[in-house]
Amino acid sequence: MNVCVRPLKFSLFTSWAVTKTVCAEQCDGRCFGPYVSDCCHRECAGGCSGPKDTDCFACTNFNDSGACVTQCPQPFVYNPTSFQLEHNPRAKYTYGAFCVKKCPHNFVVDHSSCVRACPSNKMEVEENRIKMCIPCTDICPKVCDGIGTGSLQAAQTVDASNIDKFVNCTKINGNLIFLITGIKGDMYHGIGPLDPERLNVFRTVKEITGFLNIQSWPENMTDLSVFSSLATIGGRSLYSGISLLILKQSWISSLQFQSLDEISAGNVYISNNSRLCFYNTVNWTSLFRTPSQKVLIRNNRDPRECTQQRMICDRMCSDDGCWGPGPDQCLSCRFFRRGRTCVESCNLFDGEVREFANGSMCLECDSQCEKMDGNSMTCLGQGPDQCVKCLHFKDGPNCVEKCPDGLQGANSFIFKYAKANNECHPCHANCTQGTRLTCTRESKLYSHYIVFVALGLGSLCVAMLKKTNRLILLRP
Repeated sequence: MNVCVRPLKFSLFTSWAVTKTVCAEQCDGRCFGPYVSDCCHRECAGGCSGPKDTDCFACTNFNDSGACVTQCPQPFVYNPTSFQLEHNPRAKYTYGAFCVKKCPHNFVVDHSSCVRACPSNKMEVEENRIKMCIPCTDICPKVCDGIGTGSLQAAQTVDASNIDKFVNCTKINGNLIFLITGIKGDMYHGIGPLDPERLNVFRTVKEITGFLNIQSWPENMTDLSVFSSLATIGGRSLYSGISLLILKQSWISSLQFQSLDEISAGNVYISNNSRLCFYNTVNWTSLFRTPSQKVLIRNNRDPRECTQQRMICDRMCSDDGCWGPGPDQCLSCRFFRRGRTCVESCNLFDGEVREFANGSMCLECDSQCEKMDGNSMTCLGQGPDQCVKCLHFKDGPNCVEKCPDGLQGANSFIFKYAKANNECHPCHANCTQGTRLTCTRESKLYSHYIVFVALGLGSLCVAMLKKTNRLILLRP
């Protein structure tokens, strides 16, 4: 049984007492009187002094400038003209139970909330003097000191005692140096041999600002694929003018620097690696950024022996060369590229995942595109508006998983339902739900008053009485 809560005023304080007045059965929660018109707003918690969302004693969800609301004005609102979510100039952020236009200066914006710190899968950036969290595309950026820098100022090589400092690093501020005392161990300083598996920490590294110096490497590792994500060697500091040094590693057969596309400064020195192949195919000058940079490569495996052993570039590679065997080691592709792998053609008409060609890149069709058979393409470009046919529903030009169901619009929530052809159509403006059961009928005209009825369970509609111009809520 719902009961009313009324204020009892005394002295300087106000307390609330539960009265014996029974609320009308049409009231969802509390009330301030016994009549249908005396129901509290549905967003009120603990009672009210009137019917409006500004008459609540407390809010069930959020307080937006004195009005109780289900949610604060969202950062994006649905535009029924463009059928897209667009930036909302009236957006606010949740700060505790309140909606605020700006977060406190020492907080960060995470979507629509003020938070103390970004979650682990997001990074903090500043845009227009606002600190906010944005999703990381892969692993979140992490800058770490290199050998001889900062916390590793006294270190001479990567070894078993310091390799854990490189966990999840994406950028090395300084240099990476691998000497025999790091790989084999340094008994004088009580440092044991380095477990080769631990070198996998470098798979996240995308940039080295200084140089990469490899003068020792585990004997059971025949390549440098732990640096498969390395894209840039900056050369801000150099080793005798060198930014990439690979010296006397007799068991390395391929470099496998598959992401490397820039050596910003400094020279390349690769020498006395008796089993190393593929080095001679690389167009090193395409990686350099200054005309003064040079490459010195000598006393590695004879390229003719490499050819005899089929240690050659994949046929999908262009003449720019490769870092090792396979179509994922090409510097550039002869035909098309899918991610890191060179391919002969894109999956335009077949394949588990259908694609379209953007220049020489194979890109996936949107997940909302229905996979077509025969000689029909699944999509013509990127995005849900480029599908030839929708997998689920169509909202304007866009293929969607479901029709908009309570998306926040500029002035109200947007509800749509799907017709037989799976196209989304707006519900009547006075219906509060958007399923096929609740808003597929048009409004009906009555002689004494107009009632907008959405046939179906649980749908609230508005009845406007002509004589009194009074709005009431009806349940069918």
